[in-house]
Amino acid sequence: MNFGALEPEWAAYDSALFVVIPVPYDLTSTYQPGARLGPGAILAASANMELYDDELGKSVYRQGIHTTPPLEVDARGPEFMASAVRRSVAPVLADRKIPVLLGGDHSVTLGAIQAVKAAFPDLQTLQLDAHADLRDAYQGTPYSHACIARRIQELCPLVQAGIRSMSEEEALFLRDGAVKSFSADFICQDPAWAETICEGLHGDVYVTIDIDVLDPSVMPATGTPEPGGISWRQLLMLMRLLAKRCRIRGFDVVELAPIPGQVAPDFLAAKLIYRIMGYISG
Repeated sequence: MNFGALEPEWAAYDSALFVVIPVPYDLTSTYQPGARLGPGAILAASANMELYDDELGKSVYRQGIHTTPPLEVDARGPEFMASAVRRSVAPVLADRKIPVLLGGDHSVTLGAIQAVKAAFPDLQTLQLDAHADLRDAYQGTPYSHACIARRIQELCPLVQAGIRSMSEEEALFLRDGAVKSFSADFICQDPAWAETICEGLHGDVYVTIDIDVLDPSVMPATGTPEPGGISWRQLLMLMRLLAKRCRIRGFDVVELAPIPGQVAPDFLAAKLIYRIMGYISG
């Protein structure tokens, strides 16, 4: 199974601009498990998309989309899994392609950013998420999904958007100003929200999208849903503007925990990925 159920001509690695890497891992999930099933659900849903994008007026798949086999899970812990992700992403970047991770819980993002940072030293990251994920450690590990933003900001400048849940520890950390963080309320209330978020980003950017950034009325299939999220159209507006202003060197969509019998969330995730590919390819 490949993303979009493409014919071999459009799914071959050598000619592909995008390389989709499924990472079926959710060892650090802390509420509802199931994100390990997200990559398979996204791939299955993508087989049912129309490959002509009506917003962009083109068939994005003609840029080439290769899908790798799912990464083998390393049960020793999230630090080891991040290393496996890094090793899988590095050669994709060396071949001047754009890695697209399908999670899995949010801990898998670290390995991708480590690889992209090595290739593009001036990298910045945009995190779209309901949760700040800025704990220094959680449940005995600094590599939990609840710590991913803390690890990212140690590697490169980080901008967050859509945030509406955090611990006291995280709130105190944000007061230092090391991370630019924009709440979901800001997005819903400020007319210039997208411009404000993007003005702090330039050059090479990695985008990590925790699917719970969307409101649960739009995206119920996630392990840690939070009320008050952003809409589908707001998410697309931000990604469209970012792709115009910056060079998106890679991105991921994580934390989809499929609900049996409800395919709409899976299809949304697949459509989001395809639309972002379209924005990147211009």
